[in-house]
Parts: sequence; C-alpha cells; structure tokens
Amino acid sequence: MIDRPTYVDKVMAYTDAPFVKVLTGVRRCGKSTILKMIMEKLRTERNIPEDHIVSRRYDSMEYVDMTAKEMFADLKANLSHTGKTYLFLDEVQEIAGWERVVNSLASDHDVDLYVTGSNSRMMSSEISTYLTGRYIAFRVYTLSFAEYLTFKQSYGAVGDPKSELADYVRLGGFPATRLQNYSQDEIYTIVRDIYNSTIFSDIVKRNQVRKIDQLERVVKYTFSNVGNTFSAKSISDYLKSESRKIDNETVYSYLEKLEKAYLIHRCSRYDLQGKEILKTQEKFYLADTSLRYSVLGYNAGTVASSLENAVYLELCRRGYAVYIGKTSDGEIDFVAARQNEKLYVQVTQTISSEKTEKREYNRLLEIRDNYPKYVLTTDEFAGGNYEGIKTMHIADFLLSSEY
Repeated sequence: MIDRPTYVDKVMAYTDAPFVKVLTGVRRCGKSTILKMIMEKLRTERNIPEDHIVSRRYDSMEYVDMTAKEMFADLKANLSHTGKTYLFLDEVQEIAGWERVVNSLASDHDVDLYVTGSNSRMMSSEISTYLTGRYIAFRVYTLSFAEYLTFKQSYGAVGDPKSELADYVRLGGFPATRLQNYSQDEIYTIVRDIYNSTIFSDIVKRNQVRKIDQLERVVKYTFSNVGNTFSAKSISDYLKSESRKIDNETVYSYLEKLEKAYLIHRCSRYDLQGKEILKTQEKFYLADTSLRYSVLGYNAGTVASSLENAVYLELCRRGYAVYIGKTSDGEIDFVAARQNEKLYVQVTQTISSEKTEKREYNRLLEIRDNYPKYVLTTDEFAGGNYEGIKTMHIADFLLSSEY
C-alpha cells in the first residue's frame, strides 16, 4: 500500500474521540485502503492488540441479505471483553438500517468506529439525520497531482511535473489505475468498470430507474459540458432537439442522483456584488477527469475544461468551499473560501493573445479586496506577478503549499 497521509493523519487525529469517523467518496477512490492504513497504524504505532480490531467489508458476498439485527449481533459478539474495540465498517450502506446499529454501538459499548460509504445514504444530509452530533465526515477524493506523482514513482520514472500534468488530466487519479504502468486503454477499462458499477448499483438499482437510456444521455451531456454553466432546462431542450422527450424535473432528479453517487460535483455561482449564492446556471465537475474520457473517448479539445476540473478538485481537497464568481460583466472561474481565508482563481490553458490576457486579468482586477488572486495556465514560462495577481503554471499550483 502506498501511504496517503493527507487522509490517514486527518482521520487519526480523532482516534478514541467519541465520534463516528465517516469516510465518503466515489467508488474506488481509496476509502477501503485508508481504513487498512489506519488499522495498521493502530497495530504498529499504538500497540492495539489484534483482537481489539474488527473489520467488515459489507459489499462482500459474505454479507448479502444480512439484516441490521444480524449485523449488530455479529459485531457485538466480536467486541473485546477488556478495553476498547476498534470497528472498521466498509461500504456500510449496503446494510439497510446500518445507522441504528452504529448508533447503538456508539452509545452503549466501548468502541471507536470508522465507516465508509459511496452513495446517497452517506451524504452529509443523510448522516446528520442518523448520527446527530456523533460523527465527523471526511470526504475522500481520487489522487491529487502530488499523490499521482508519488504513486507513479513507485513503479517507474517520473518526469518534470509540467510534462506529467498532461497524463494526470488525461488518465485521472483513481488509485487502482496507478498501481502499475497500465496503458491508456487499460486505465479507461478500469474507469469504465467503476463508472458502470456506480451507475447500475448506486443509481439504477437503488433508485429503481427504468429509463436507463434516458439517464445515460443526461450523463453524457453533463460529462460533455464540464465547466459550462447549464440548467436542467438546457439539458431537456437539447434532448428534445434529438427527439428524446424529457421534463426538467426528471433531468434535475438524475443530476441529483449522480451527485449523491459522488460522480459529479455541483458548483454554484456566487454574486460578488450581492454577496449571495445564486440558484441558477450552475456548473458541474467530475469526481475524476478520467471519467469523461473513459465514457466519451479522449478529445484534445476538452483539455482546457479538464484542467479547470483538476483545479476545482484540488481546492475541494484542501477544504475550500468553491463557487463560480459572478461579476457585473462576466465570471471568475473560482471563488474559494475556507474559514477566514478566500482566494480567486482564473484557469486558462494558454494565454495566446492580448485579448485573452486582458480578459483573465481584468476580471480579477475588478475585485477590490486584498485576498490572493491567481491566473493559472500551462504556458511554459508561466510565472510572475501582475498588479498583485500571481501567474502560475497549473502544475505548480496543484503542488504548491502556499494556499
């Protein structure tokens, strides 16, 4: 296993605290492996005896048709009679009524609980209903650019980060695709399997979706329009133009299901003048850039929006709430806020003309505050400072520790 200290250290800071540690995220983003890493650290660094660590993986055939009552009986029977038991419950949402089991164990027994999940029953809004005041949620993402380079280094030579960025955006960061030197076709085969299992297990089967073809058309439209503002109505109108009738509410329902399966992220617009979040013309970004290319095929013309997607995910990984900034006459790609911090980011693949340069910088110059402002690009000699605005290569930004 290749260590992911960003997550392991963050979760272990709450070891033995009276909270259920809940790890959520898209399928195959590494949640199960992070649990294994935590278990290993408990054994080796905290000298927790083996019989005080209990692990279950509920997406295994072994637990098919298990009831909540059976789940509780099994776990209770395996609790230590002397001292705390550390319970690791992977893909816990597969057991209907899991929340009552976890609540009961956390309330009535000497346990330290860690759970993972990959679908809507593990969304923060759902967890708060089941585990009121008793949990801490950790969102796990696919590999960051820094993690991607670390994984790649384990089996081969790593080039200059600026040249590696193209592969990272094209091939994505699902950990399973970076365990050895897979070809592009092999990587996309792995990612398509993740996509298909998510669509059919977490969306179609769980929500009893009957019109699968309709759902997939909405998915493909969304994947094709990463980084573009659109609405349920614009998708509905597009599908109607292709003689595929679908109402706005159905489109909205499909988008919500994709979001709850962690395949897409909704990015709302924020009015920089009115200081309010707007409810229309949102953007959607993918859980991993490879999803787009594994489903739709690789297209060099989409690299610019995939770079934007990579920057969006990195800001989310670092704990920022991310919005699209609406100005009086345009948009700022990202307004990112975290506690008392804020930063503004413009992403452009290349600054190829004076017109592009003026557009990217002038929108940031309109903002009259002292928070950091960035223009990110893949231009070879990107760098420097323009009237207080930092220009950086996207690879440098993704690896930077300064924000």
